[in-house]
Amino acid sequence: MDDVADVGVSRRRLLRLGALGAAGAAMAGIESLAVTPRRAAAALPSRLPDIQFDIGAYLAPPVEIDGTRFGFGPVYTMFLTFRLTRNPVKGEERQLESMLRAVEDAYPFRADGVFTTIAYGLPYFARLRGGLTGRLVAGAMPKLLADPKRWVLEEAVPGPTDIDPSLPPNPQVTRLRFPVPVRIEGNDVLLTLRSDNLANLNEVRNWIVGSAERLRGREADRPRIASALRLTSTRVMFAQPGLPRKLAESAQLPYAQRIHPRSPMWMGFADMVADAFGPPPITCFQGNASAKLTTCRAGDYFVNGSIQVLNHVILDLEEWYRTNDSEIDPNDPDMSYLERVQYMYRPNDPPSMGYRDQFTDGGGPTFLPNTFQGADDAVRGCPFGSWQHGPRGPVVNPRHPILGHVSCIHRSSRAADGTPIHIRVDGPGFDAMDVPDGRPQPKLQFSAFVPSAEHFRLMRVNMASLDLARQYQVETGDIGLENRITATRRQNFLAPSRAHRAFPLLELT
Repeated sequence: MDDVADVGVSRRRLLRLGALGAAGAAMAGIESLAVTPRRAAAALPSRLPDIQFDIGAYLAPPVEIDGTRFGFGPVYTMFLTFRLTRNPVKGEERQLESMLRAVEDAYPFRADGVFTTIAYGLPYFARLRGGLTGRLVAGAMPKLLADPKRWVLEEAVPGPTDIDPSLPPNPQVTRLRFPVPVRIEGNDVLLTLRSDNLANLNEVRNWIVGSAERLRGREADRPRIASALRLTSTRVMFAQPGLPRKLAESAQLPYAQRIHPRSPMWMGFADMVADAFGPPPITCFQGNASAKLTTCRAGDYFVNGSIQVLNHVILDLEEWYRTNDSEIDPNDPDMSYLERVQYMYRPNDPPSMGYRDQFTDGGGPTFLPNTFQGADDAVRGCPFGSWQHGPRGPVVNPRHPILGHVSCIHRSSRAADGTPIHIRVDGPGFDAMDVPDGRPQPKLQFSAFVPSAEHFRLMRVNMASLDLARQYQVETGDIGLENRITATRRQNFLAPSRAHRAFPLLELT
């Protein structure tokens, strides 16, 4: 990843990033292109939220852009995964809590400080007394209402269009540029750090792993338990309007001029629609009035807990901004805005037809509504065919069915009243992790909070909608985003409440 240095990295900035190494070089280039946002001052709650990831009150309210409200989270998010070098013992939960509080004492719980969320994988719970089947874990873990024999926390599984090394070669599951098999990871701990200031996140990371002894410029002792946390990966995402285009131009990516200059996402469409995120309680085990999916009740140990999904995805933007020979005009080497907006949303009623020039600067608006049109939206839209550009404007080609990414996810992602049952924490990345040739590539660093692992698994199945693809004879390259993304890592974690965030259940052993 040394060739990332030409993205505008100074030696001083690299030294400041320290132990991040090559990954730090990539992020230093991104940091030089980002702008620190000015957030409106607001009265902060007197107590930190018991739902760890409930940070809405600490951010500026959503803003209206072109008639739709968008909410912008912190510019940077750092995902740190760890394996424990030994089983923790009773009392060390206090040391871990001390470590987390030291971070919060040094950096205020707000966008210009650091937001922290800690979550735990199945390998952690297997370390506790009695293991996964013992009374300690099995007695506290919420179950699915639809299947009380199953836990809310189950390990991630390969998605329907992932390259799965456990299955025989499937000619329908392939990738032109990134044929990387998916890996189900086995980390014990996931620490999510978020801030408008990348330096804050780097300092916290370096202090935890022991390469620095200071927090916010002051000496800070690391609790002994920190030495039992072995770092397995550092993943950084950035989310700010216009930043992907700036980075693409600096890195001289071949499709840079196709990316909308105001888009916060690599694929050109802003996914920060405020109404597309559920309220935090609906994503927790106890649910709310709109949806309750688990057996968790008031007073249970894991009230205000949630499942945190962590996926690592390589984006094939050369495929996204070009044609795959099954598109509107095989003689045109580029994919038009109208095509891309149908793949992202829906074919029968796309939120925009784009501009007259369908290619320059994205070819159409980036800030679009994510309107819920019912769980049957994809079923109604696929037989429609798709819009195409004719000599006098867009026309319908009923012989070219496609599936829209958003409409497919809506098959199972919302409650009966339309409320989303998830909160996404996702955004662009740019690094060389899992890239076959070792060169940095655009990524989707994806995380989400959901009330059960099964809920996300079903969302992922519907995102691919292979059943509809078979029913309506949709070509592989016309299934939403599937042919343009490669998931290389997946794992599910349990994010407990703030009250039990430090080695949950350990105090009961």
